[in-house]
Amino acid sequence: MPNKPILCLDFDGVLHSYTSGWKGADVIPNPPVDGAIAFLYDAIKYFDVQIFSSRSNQDGGIEAMETWLYKWEAVWREEQPAVPRTCLALCIKFPKEKPPAFLSIDDRALTFEGVFHNPKDLLTFRPWNRRGV
Repeated sequence: MPNKPILCLDFDGVLHSYTSGWKGADVIPNPPVDGAIAFLYDAIKYFDVQIFSSRSNQDGGIEAMETWLYKWEAVWREEQPAVPRTCLALCIKFPKEKPPAFLSIDDRALTFEGVFHNPKDLLTFRPWNRRGV
C-alpha cells in the first residue's frame, strides 16, 4: 500500500505498559500492554507506523525503544510461530519530532470535538491504566 497514512503511537502507556513509571529515557523495564505487538504487526499493513514519545528527543531514548521492541517482538514471536517473519523495528519509524499524523494514539490525550472542556475538569483526567486507582 504506497503512501500509507501516518499512525503516530505514543510509547509509554500505549505500547510499553509503564507500570513502574518513569525511570529515565533509556530505561524501559516493563513488558508491553497486552496485544501491543500483535497490533503493530497488523498496523504496519495499513499505516506508516511512527512511534513518538517524550523519550524521542532525549539521549538514548530512541535506541532504548528500539531495543525494547526487538526484545518483546522476539518473546511474542515464540508464541506465534505461524506469523510471517518481519522485523517490526525495521518497519516502524522513531522520529525525533512529532510527525504530521493521520491519526495519533496516546493514553494521555483527548479528542477535540470542537468544544473546549472546563480547564478545572481536566485536572481529574486519568489514563486508562490509572482509572479506579
